Amino acid sequence: MKRIFYKRRAIFIPIGIAAFLALISYVVMLLWNNLLPGILHVGVITFWQAMGIFILSKILFGFGKGKGFGSHRGRGNPWMRGRMEEHFKNMTPEQKAKFKEKMGERMCGYKVQFGRHGFESEWTDFTEPENAPKPTE
Repeated sequence: MKRIFYKRRAIFIPIGIAAFLALISYVVMLLWNNLLPGILHVGVITFWQAMGIFILSKILFGFGKGKGFGSHRGRGNPWMRGRMEEHFKNMTPEQKAKFKEKMGERMCGYKVQFGRHGFESEWTDFTEPENAPKPTE
């Protein structure tokens, strides 16, 4: 019985995708026809033209949560940066050197720029200050 249920459910996936695409296309058509002719003095569009505009915009600008054009590629989440900063403050110099070596291996020779906009953040400097207390075990 479960196999029949899963086979029947697979039929509804393309129907659901088509219904979602039709709904989005209808919304694009309504927004275009109600806003743009008055603002930009362009002509009204049909449902199929709205679907084409929607698909073209998805192709050009991406399909969602991916790391495409304009995303914060390689910058990481702010909460994660804070956790990593805290983690590095508690590391011994040996652990920092080992981490730096492993990251160099992972990046395949690429220069890693930590921090926002390529600027080095304070926790990427793996040297200890001269007057820093030694960690105890």
